[in-house]
Amino acid sequence: MALKEKGIAADFLSSTKTADAKVKIHEDLDSGKPSTRLLYVTPELIATPGFMSKLTKIYTRGLLTLIAIDEAHCISSWGHDFRPSYRKLSSLRSHLPDVPILALTATAAPKVQRDVVESLRMQNPLILKSSFNRPNIYYEVRYKDLLDDAFADLSNTLKSLGDVCAIVYCLERSMCDDLSSNLSQSGISCAAYHAGLNNKMRTSVLDDWISSKIKVVVATVAFGYGIDRKDVRIVCHFNIPKSMEAFYQESGRAGRDQLPSRSLLYYGVDDRKRMKFILSKSGSKNSQSSSSQEESSKISLIAFNQMVEYCEGSGCRRKRILESFGEQVTASLCGKTCDACRHANLVARCLEDLKTVSALCHKNGSSRVFITSSTIGIDGEQLSEFWNRGEEASGSEEDISDSEDGNEVVNNLTRSKLQSRLGVNEKLAMLQRAEENFYKNNNSYKQSNKVDKNAISDPMRGASRQRLQNALKQVQQRLDNFKIEVDTSASFLEDECYKKYGKAGKSFYYSQVASTVRWLTTASSSQLMNRLRSINASASMSLVSEAKQSLTPAEQPFKSPPALDPCAEDTSNEYSGNARSETSPCIVPMESCSFNNTNLPQIPSFSEFVNSRKTKGDQLNDTKKHSRVEKKMRMQ
Repeated sequence: MALKEKGIAADFLSSTKTADAKVKIHEDLDSGKPSTRLLYVTPELIATPGFMSKLTKIYTRGLLTLIAIDEAHCISSWGHDFRPSYRKLSSLRSHLPDVPILALTATAAPKVQRDVVESLRMQNPLILKSSFNRPNIYYEVRYKDLLDDAFADLSNTLKSLGDVCAIVYCLERSMCDDLSSNLSQSGISCAAYHAGLNNKMRTSVLDDWISSKIKVVVATVAFGYGIDRKDVRIVCHFNIPKSMEAFYQESGRAGRDQLPSRSLLYYGVDDRKRMKFILSKSGSKNSQSSSSQEESSKISLIAFNQMVEYCEGSGCRRKRILESFGEQVTASLCGKTCDACRHANLVARCLEDLKTVSALCHKNGSSRVFITSSTIGIDGEQLSEFWNRGEEASGSEEDISDSEDGNEVVNNLTRSKLQSRLGVNEKLAMLQRAEENFYKNNNSYKQSNKVDKNAISDPMRGASRQRLQNALKQVQQRLDNFKIEVDTSASFLEDECYKKYGKAGKSFYYSQVASTVRWLTTASSSQLMNRLRSINASASMSLVSEAKQSLTPAEQPFKSPPALDPCAEDTSNEYSGNARSETSPCIVPMESCSFNNTNLPQIPSFSEFVNSRKTKGDQLNDTKKHSRVEKKMRMQ
């Protein structure tokens, strides 16, 4: 479309074309002098015998002058986005021996470059390379395990930049939805973008972002292909990318106008474990032998380890990026345009703290991998939210290689559970029908479905309480057997997490629990007691307020003066015969609470109070009923 606007006769063939449009293109190619000067096709289409025959005819007529292969790193199994259909392009040389071949990529490490040359059977090719350095991008890593709230940190960062264009990448669709909702509630103009949305919704989000109606897109990694917006000021990765190539390509969508921009990556130990687990399973599919699976997983994990070193290393981040692509540079090249160079001491301290947290998590077994996925039911079966590149091997002429719905997280993570080996086009059609049926339902159904998916069950809360109990036991050991009610305190802390993020979804809730556990590893006794006191006071105030609303003035319980409350502040000057409207118990070390042997009547709990009123009411009803019976008998 952009070339046509510039007066160049370009066109493309894919399944998005109508049948009439395809016929016109084929008729033009078969004519004596085609008007089309540049034709875009997919590698799957080239692999079909029919189209290869057409190319051969054009070649024999002397009309084929160049074959250009974009995203050439997809040819190499060492590339971050390997696709088997690209590997089949090696047949071009045998069918079209004299036609020049041009391979282009922005993310090819030396090993990938050699693999591309060999796969395309290039003989002594001319290799043109420019530096991978993006001097206008400032690189930074923040550590989730050391932040109180990573979601709030991201929100504050985006707000601090003002009204600028931004992209936030997430690992999963559900995280995109949750994070987008959280940012919107914080007053940030944003929307989610992923393959779980129908075509109309995705197009609307993309158009609004390009036209600046919305400023921030929260998306899976497929977002950005073919989009040439130059004024993106910041690209955030809320989860660690799977490779340095993927990170470079995605972060490189910032600052294409050469103005100062930022790359911000949020790194977490749980994210690392999750991605490592996903990549270790990425080679599992029917079309691969066990040795191929092992090799694929090995390659993926090697690439991922580069990304881990980028996050956990103390050296210059820019230097590490460039060296991963084969450029040998000195740290002075950076000029303090990364956090490791500008704030070296701070980053070093953060890395030391991260090691401590990782060691504690490993020792306590408190770090767990949670993998969620959004699924769509089709004819009783379910398809994973992750795109399966292995299904492209069918080689249908209608295949699409744009990756706008695919390349979600890791190629070939899961395979479809459909029993028959359908072509990709049939599966896309089925997905489209399923999406249309789903979005025909009313808004209340969609809302209830979303709530069910993100609901936090009682077993989940129980597991979180157990996790907090383990952390509190570690606190007792660290603070020389500091006395505290572990079970009660764990329940208070878990309830605080649930009240804060229970409605926002599982991802936010789990993150808050993890943040609380990390805080406990460094909190002092006074900090811990202050936090428990504030939580307990808030809960008690709410409970007392509810109880008072149900009491008559005569039933109001006796309130002790401040002198009898060991946890109360000094309010003797304010106490003048009228008791305080509310008293909130606090949590203190056990030995500090003393009432000087003063015997006070036991105050019933709220449930005991309600039950006692109910019992009194039943007794009163029985008395009235008995009186009516006696009166009736006397009258008789």
